[in-house]
Amino acid sequence: MKAIPSFLLAGVFALSAACSSTSTSGASETATSSAAEVQTATAPDASTSTAATDPTADATAFVNTFATMQDAAFLTNAASSDMLEIRAGQMASQKATSADVRKYAQMMVSQHNQSSQELKAVAAPLGVKMPETMLPVHQAMADRLLNKSGKNFDETYMDLMEKAHQMDVAMFEVKSKAAESPNVQAFATKTLPMLRSHHDMANSLEKKAD
Repeated sequence: MKAIPSFLLAGVFALSAACSSTSTSGASETATSSAAEVQTATAPDASTSTAATDPTADATAFVNTFATMQDAAFLTNAASSDMLEIRAGQMASQKATSADVRKYAQMMVSQHNQSSQELKAVAAPLGVKMPETMLPVHQAMADRLLNKSGKNFDETYMDLMEKAHQMDVAMFEVKSKAAESPNVQAFATKTLPMLRSHHDMANSLEKKAD
């Protein structure tokens, strides 16, 4: 499996078992501490990765917002992530050489379309407008696929899915522990198992693609 670049999570945030499901401050402190540990563990090799050359270097700053992210921002980010999963899945459905990768991609399109509809139902009563385009951090990830083909496309797509779902799981875990709205917390809690499953499958397929 490829080494995970500095700007992405090596795993999900570890949240304290004693954290109250409605305690925003407790979740915030734990997630902030975990983010610092992850960044330390994934410090960049100056010879292979720099903020100047990495188009998604701002992903680290994005991840650091999870601990204190308000519900409206969470819903917007989740919608943008759905767009990434759907767009990348559509590309992989057409360009992937592996039947397993194509099957995974088709599942991403189907299940993230469904998740997107559920998210809109949660956002509407809160007055949160869904974005029409991906946020820069997600667009930069999607752009990695544009000039890929053959086996290299399969490898890049599965690597992307592994990392994208690491970010998703981390963000959703925070809101499953503490959210301003009970409906947002319920949505995050309900969606987490799907995201974890997607990550585990991506990790397995990414190893095969390598």
